[in-house]
Amino acid sequence: MSLNRICKSIKKYNKFLITAHTRPEGDALGSVLGFYNLVRKMGKQAVIIIDDQLPYGYDFLPGVRHVRQMGQRYKNVKFDCLVVLDCADLGRIGQVAKLNQANKPILSIDHHISNQNFGDVNWVDARASSCSEMIYQLYKRLGLPINKDAALVLYTGLMTDTGSFRYSNTASSTFKAAAELLKSGINVAQVYRHAYENIPAQEVKLLLGFLSKIKFFGQGRIATFQIGTELVSIKKPGIDLADQILSFGRAIKGVEAVILFKEIRGSPSWVRVNLRSQGRVDVNKIAAFFGGGGHKTAAGCTVSGGLLAVRRKVIAKICQEFK
Repeated sequence: MSLNRICKSIKKYNKFLITAHTRPEGDALGSVLGFYNLVRKMGKQAVIIIDDQLPYGYDFLPGVRHVRQMGQRYKNVKFDCLVVLDCADLGRIGQVAKLNQANKPILSIDHHISNQNFGDVNWVDARASSCSEMIYQLYKRLGLPINKDAALVLYTGLMTDTGSFRYSNTASSTFKAAAELLKSGINVAQVYRHAYENIPAQEVKLLLGFLSKIKFFGQGRIATFQIGTELVSIKKPGIDLADQILSFGRAIKGVEAVILFKEIRGSPSWVRVNLRSQGRVDVNKIAAFFGGGGHKTAAGCTVSGGLLAVRRKVIAKICQEFK
C-alpha cells in the first residue's frame, strides 16, 4: 500500500523540504510539525517552508518557530526529497514549488478526495479525518514514540479539521488516535481556547458586520456571506474570520450549504470561494467545477470575475444540486 512506500522513502532520503498549502490552518500546521518531529527523531535533516504567513493564534504549537515563510533567503535550500502535506494540488503550495528546480522526488500525503496524485509517491486516504491523523498512523507504522510536543500538534490538527470531532469526517479511528495522543498529558481545554476562543476584541465588530449581511437562497437552504475589497482593505493582516463566519452559517436551522465569497486584495477580478455543506450537497464537486477542490462537506476555489457575477454562478450551480 502507499503507506509502505512512504515509509520506505522516508528511510531512503536524508534531507527533507516539508511544505503544505497556502493559507495554512490547524491541520496543515499539525501535519508539517508532526512530520518534522518524526524525521528528526530518525536522525534526518528537515526544513519547513510555507508560502504564506502563519495563521493567527497558533503560536502556542511547539516547534512553530521552525516554520519558515518563503523568501529570498531560502531560495537555495538543499534537500533530496520534497514532502507535500495536506494539499490536493501541487499548485497550492505556491512559490515553494520553485525550490524544486532539480526535480527532486515528491512525497504527497493527503486526505482530500480531490487529490491529483501529483507526487512520485502518493499516500492519499480520503477516509482519514485529517492529514494529522495520517501522520499519527505514520508514527505507528514506523514504530516511533510520540512525545508530548508531537502529540499536541497532531491533536490540534485532528481537532480543528473535524470541527472539534463533530463533522462527518470523524470516525472511530479518529477517536482512537485522539485517545492515545491524550495520554501524553496535553491540555485539551487550552488547545480549544487557542483555536476557537481567541478572537481579538477589535475584530469582534468586524465579524458582526460580516454576519449581519447574511443572505439566503434556495428557499433558505443556502446561506451566503461576502467580504468585499472595501472591507478587506480596512482589516489588518492577522486573524482569518472565515472559520467563524462559516461555522455560524452551518449552525442555522434548515441551511444545507454555506458560501463565503471574498474578493482578493489587489486582484479584484478574482474571488475566493469557501464552501461548507451539511452533507446533502457535495461541495467538492462544486469547487471542482470551478477549478478547486477539497472534501464533500468542505471545499474551496478561486474564481475569475467580479464579486456579483461569481456569486450568481456559484449559487446557481449549488441550486442545481437540489433539483
